[in-house]
Amino acid sequence: MPSPKAAASTRVLQIISTANPDFGGPQEAAAQIGRSLQPLGIESDLATLDGPATTWGGADVLRLGPGRFGGYHYSDRLYPWLRSNASRYGSVIIHGLWQYHGLAAWRALRAGPVPYFVFPHGMLDPWFKHRYPLKHLKKQFYWQGAEYRILRDARAVLFTTDEERLLARQTFSPYRVNEAVVGFGISEPPRGERALFFRRYPELQDKRIVLFLGRLHPKKGCDQLISAFAAVCSRHPTLRLVMAGPDQAGYQATLMRQAELRGIADRISWTGMITGELKWGAYQSAEVFVLPSHQENFGISVAEALACRVPTLISDKVNIWREIDAEQCGIVGPDTPAGTLELLEKWLALNDIERERMRANSLACFRKHFHIDSTTARLAATLQAIPCSTPRTSSAA
Repeated sequence: MPSPKAAASTRVLQIISTANPDFGGPQEAAAQIGRSLQPLGIESDLATLDGPATTWGGADVLRLGPGRFGGYHYSDRLYPWLRSNASRYGSVIIHGLWQYHGLAAWRALRAGPVPYFVFPHGMLDPWFKHRYPLKHLKKQFYWQGAEYRILRDARAVLFTTDEERLLARQTFSPYRVNEAVVGFGISEPPRGERALFFRRYPELQDKRIVLFLGRLHPKKGCDQLISAFAAVCSRHPTLRLVMAGPDQAGYQATLMRQAELRGIADRISWTGMITGELKWGAYQSAEVFVLPSHQENFGISVAEALACRVPTLISDKVNIWREIDAEQCGIVGPDTPAGTLELLEKWLALNDIERERMRANSLACFRKHFHIDSTTARLAATLQAIPCSTPRTSSAA
């Protein structure tokens, strides 16, 4: 029978403000990490500041909320729970910044034997300080008061790409952390879901589908995509744009008005958020995937498209753009209206042989860079091997 210490070393606690899947990448990352560690013999628990009545994440989620004070998600239950239960775990992963769960974990763990790690999930990208300067000023005060200490005292700050790691150095000062690039990946998707998708959306049968799948948000470049699609679709009568994703702030109405003014409302399908088999059916029915984001830490949807042999058209602000470009499984361009238009025009100018070559390259790229097996092995090794040390010094711009 294993000793309590040995048992704790094979358990990881993940902490996130909410398990609500509508919030995208961090929530999906926490779920994927939990599932992928199991085959390595590492159990994972997920603690959130959701209220007890929520069902997100399933029955096994530890709900220590409800979080209060708006988006900060304060709960007076988390800190004492961590003080009492942290010894059950070999390590703790904090997902995301700027919310109470990070401060509570720092207070509970900084002087104890259980190491904690922080996944920023792109929240240190300098794009935010240029796009929202007043909000950045507020965050700078909070950084100096609390957030910097949380990252400074972490065993490591975990990045999904080297691009994310380098960008993070440019946003706040002071910045002195232990850095580790662990990557991120997904499992092989199920096959044969196209029929389900076309049963739900029969109007898309036999059409050439350009797929956007993600939150409907200005950061994603949705308005640029609609303008670019309007400029090319008249020359390609079977081309259809599918906009799939949750609308958290009423942005879809703005985009739909834009489509009406451009005369292409009947060429766009709005599916809302789709998950599970229907989501995979959307990927497998698409000719090409497009994500012209102004800022994208990793782009789980890009990896999902590649896993389904779907080439990707992305901006150079999606942090895995270098892999896409190097493996020739998509087209990369600037996150501008002209750049987004060029992405579509270049794709539509390819011949069938060139497109098929990109499809084959897409699956190869996924298996080489973004398959869950290799990225989980790196994460597990990092959680178990990084020693306490003096953090590296990096100067922020």
